[in-house]
Amino acid sequence: MALGATIYHFDVRLSDVDRGVYETLELKVARHPSESDEYMVARVLAYCLEFAEGIAFSRGLSSPDEPPIAVRDLTGVLQAWIEVGSPDAARLHKAAKAAPRVAVYTHKDPAQLLRSLDGERIHRAEALELYSLGRELVAALVKRVERRNDLDLSVTDRHVYVTLGGETLSGEVERLEHA
Repeated sequence: MALGATIYHFDVRLSDVDRGVYETLELKVARHPSESDEYMVARVLAYCLEFAEGIAFSRGLSSPDEPPIAVRDLTGVLQAWIEVGSPDAARLHKAAKAAPRVAVYTHKDPAQLLRSLDGERIHRAEALELYSLGRELVAALVKRVERRNDLDLSVTDRHVYVTLGGETLSGEVERLEHA
């Protein structure tokens, strides 16, 4: 019998000074058994860092042709394809053809991601936005995440501050340069 997804709840008070976004979010995040804790935390951080009208998580592994996070306009047209982790060049090529904006948030080795994309054919590669989430921040959050989470997330100058369980953690979101 296949294992089902585990549901995590995140009540987030988001204060993104960089973009002028101040929202209270109630997120239900389904974590598939094959999904790592690091990937789930990176997905939640990417969602918050990209929060905009029309943002949504995909249906997950059951929808491999969809981005992990999508931003759609009021008519349902895809405006942004948000990847998490280390997608391959073929997936980013497809994403760039499907959406006017593509961003990747990696919680893994950023140099390895850049090497894997170097010299590969990617549609509109110059417009691709690559970000590295602070690996120490992701690891610290993984240790503290529970099934129900109440947190404050602030962003200033691409520096992220997360207060969870009375403790404040921080890390930088670095924009990666690719060829």
